[in-house]
Amino acid sequence: MCCISTLRKLKEKVDSLAVSDRSVRRYIEALKAEISFKQPRYYEPVVDMVPGVQCQVDGGELRGVMIGGKEATVYFMVFVLSYSRLMHLSISAQPIDTQALIYQHDAAFRYFGGMPQECVYDQTKLVVIHEIFRELELNQRFHQYATGAGFHIRACEGYDPESKGKVESGVKYVKQNGLYGETFKDWKSLETYMADWLDKIANKRLHGTTGQQPWTHYDSEEKSKMQSYLTPTCLLAKSIAQETRQVDKTSLISWQSNKYSVPMAYQSAKVAVSTDAGQLLINDLASGDRIAEHVISLEKGQIIKNTHHYRDMKQRIETLESALEQQLGCLASQRLCALLKATSPKIYKDQLLGAKQVIATHTAQFGDISAELLERLLIAPRLTATQLRDTLDAYQQHPERLAAATTNQPASDSVNALAHYAVLNGQSGGQGEHHVVN
Repeated sequence: MCCISTLRKLKEKVDSLAVSDRSVRRYIEALKAEISFKQPRYYEPVVDMVPGVQCQVDGGELRGVMIGGKEATVYFMVFVLSYSRLMHLSISAQPIDTQALIYQHDAAFRYFGGMPQECVYDQTKLVVIHEIFRELELNQRFHQYATGAGFHIRACEGYDPESKGKVESGVKYVKQNGLYGETFKDWKSLETYMADWLDKIANKRLHGTTGQQPWTHYDSEEKSKMQSYLTPTCLLAKSIAQETRQVDKTSLISWQSNKYSVPMAYQSAKVAVSTDAGQLLINDLASGDRIAEHVISLEKGQIIKNTHHYRDMKQRIETLESALEQQLGCLASQRLCALLKATSPKIYKDQLLGAKQVIATHTAQFGDISAELLERLLIAPRLTATQLRDTLDAYQQHPERLAAATTNQPASDSVNALAHYAVLNGQSGGQGEHHVVN
């Protein structure tokens, strides 16, 4: 395609040019052999690093790791001391953000038992926001941590991974030796495995460049040259790691491509969110009180709900039962509730709501239910809210039927007769099943 494009442009400039595509292709190939189109990189001998001076830091990810029988992506950050090649590894179930990177530095320096003078990074936005003429605009939060801890930030030139080749090799080593082909029962098993791999394999192998074991080399020559390290106070305050999230109308917040529930009292409010050891921690933004915790999902597009965060069904039922007690009195309401529950246990709450509405409508139009009719209703073998409505309507239209039924048949049959009469007269309606006992 390059040769065809070149020939087209040549003919646009020289109409009488009579050459074939093949001739142009041979000419360009010969030209490439003579002329370098890209400035080559000039390599210089690297003087052995001074112990305690530099740590190279870089991240990676490996897809398709089997965790709990499902494929997952493991994100990790590798720290390599340039002199001894001692390595530290931090893993994460989620893409690493600035705050996570800070905690990973803290873990690495505590693992080393000291801190180097400088750390080298590529131009990731987690560390370097912008670079021009080798002048760096640093990520403010990370720069604050580095200043508090006491180490210098050094960034490679853009697209120049070879200037931190030690950690680049470490990233490949983690993928090809530490994680490749391994399966894990759960995330905790993965963390345990990688910690053992780091201590027993990565840092005890005979390093190809130094010819020594990293731990041994570090203990004998570099450890004493490291700066002392104390976790900065900004990390001891967990609130620094919190982010703000808006709760939607369904009591869910978004976090790393998934949704997690919070108590319904926080619908449409804002909450504080942080992570710790694979847990998503959700706090009240004003008081700081913990309102929810979830295990962070390794999948995407999931909705993780705690049923206790949603409306308390028991409390709702108790409220409706109290409302019926105010309408009918204590004893009658207890008998009605027991009858509704025995008839329709799976939709008991809805039946309570229906009965409350039916009684309220009847009372508003005709006054309180008569004691005689109420008794007839309560001794029926079964009763639904719809039957209650139909019976009350039928009684109001034909009160004489209740008197006739009272003298000629058992009370339970009289109620069923009234309900049946209402159905025959087209007064039964609404969704759901209507069971009429003949």
